[in-house]
Amino acid sequence: MEASTPTAPRPAAAAHGDETIVRCRDVHKSFGAIQAVRGASFDINRGECFGLLGPNGAGKSTIISLIYGAASRGGGDLTVFGLDPATRSRRIKERLGVVTQDNALDEDMGVRSNMMMYARCLGIPRRERRARVDALLEEMALLHRADATIKALSGGMQRRLVFVRALLGRPDLLILDEPTTGLDPAVRLLLWEKVREMKRRGVTLLLTTHYMDEAERLCDRLVIMDQGAIRAGGSPRNLIREHCPGMVAHFDPDPDLRRQLLDTAEADASLHFGEDSAGLYIRAPDLHCLDLLIRRLGLNPGMIRPANLEDVFLAITGKELSADA
Repeated sequence: MEASTPTAPRPAAAAHGDETIVRCRDVHKSFGAIQAVRGASFDINRGECFGLLGPNGAGKSTIISLIYGAASRGGGDLTVFGLDPATRSRRIKERLGVVTQDNALDEDMGVRSNMMMYARCLGIPRRERRARVDALLEEMALLHRADATIKALSGGMQRRLVFVRALLGRPDLLILDEPTTGLDPAVRLLLWEKVREMKRRGVTLLLTTHYMDEAERLCDRLVIMDQGAIRAGGSPRNLIREHCPGMVAHFDPDPDLRRQLLDTAEADASLHFGEDSAGLYIRAPDLHCLDLLIRRLGLNPGMIRPANLEDVFLAITGKELSADA
């Protein structure tokens, strides 16, 4: 992926026969002296789930705004469905659905009447509206609450209703902007399955999330942004293999142990020591090496796990991805 930094990878080429839904090349966007996006380049291909990850202020929301024409870019080339969102945003929005961060539902209206209003705004023919709304409510396990008011729904139900709203227009591209923030694990799993089902139907998905396990499970490819620039990109598995391979042992915070682990990592280039909000950790190339290290130092880790996308994110940005990202 081309970016303003020399270390950023070039955009991955689309596989032969794949249709590029979003094509972004050297895109820039500034707000006064602030460079929100600096030379972003990537492709999103038909039927894939593509992730935009980054800490707060990385430029993710700005890129989403550029894609559906809510903001105009300062430079570079951007097309969605082969159209320029700067001049053809209305045509693009006809094929686009958005699961917004904020629910933005009329809390005094009923569930079905709320969705019927949106269906009318989308230009869905009157004779089709009720059937399409009820089919999606049933799909999201909400049909039994069709006559309830929005404010009578739980937070999880409201998020599922936002999915219904986004799918009413049968979009070819669905933008999922922090779709499962604050939801309990059961609702998150339900929505993950809906995302996979949409992929199976051929819908293209653009996902932003602060849950690394969500990105790792759902995304075919992703880019990691920081300070407006794309720092790395690829499949979750390839990013882990390239940046943080191996096994990780976690420990509770302890000053003496910190010094011991840091000295050990400095003496052995194959080891990596770090610390995060949960405590201390050390990463070794494989489980055998980690086991030998633990035995030699007489350590008692609280958890041992394979390296994951969160390790990659921390290694690239130097930050943990928190809920306000």
